[in-house]
Amino acid sequence: MDIRTHHLIDQELCGQPTDLGPGFCRVTLTTTGRMAADDKGLVHGGFVFGLADYAAMLAVNDPHVVLGAATIKFLKPVSVGDHLSAEARVSEVNGRKHIVDVIVSRDEDSLLEGQLTCFVLDRHVLEL
Repeated sequence: MDIRTHHLIDQELCGQPTDLGPGFCRVTLTTTGRMAADDKGLVHGGFVFGLADYAAMLAVNDPHVVLGAATIKFLKPVSVGDHLSAEARVSEVNGRKHIVDVIVSRDEDSLLEGQLTCFVLDRHVLEL
């Protein structure tokens, strides 16, 4: 896998890439107690979104990709110990703007569906 972006991501928190191709990425994540929002084991949605965001960044796979916007629907709760998979596909490219469709699932259940708007910049966002 030729990963060209987000090299320092903590893969225990955002997932591990398992499949990468032009305009596509699959990332898997097993949720842990560190992600729990309460004593019942509910995983905070930010970790599920982080998985989706990481998959989208890798689907674009440019060193200078950044997230500009996201439209997300959380469909079902996630528990500690769940094994999740995010699939991201670039559905549209218009210049620097990339629209990426993402689905996070657990087995056959869709947990999150969304569309992320990513931008490829000329240089690192902190250098602008």
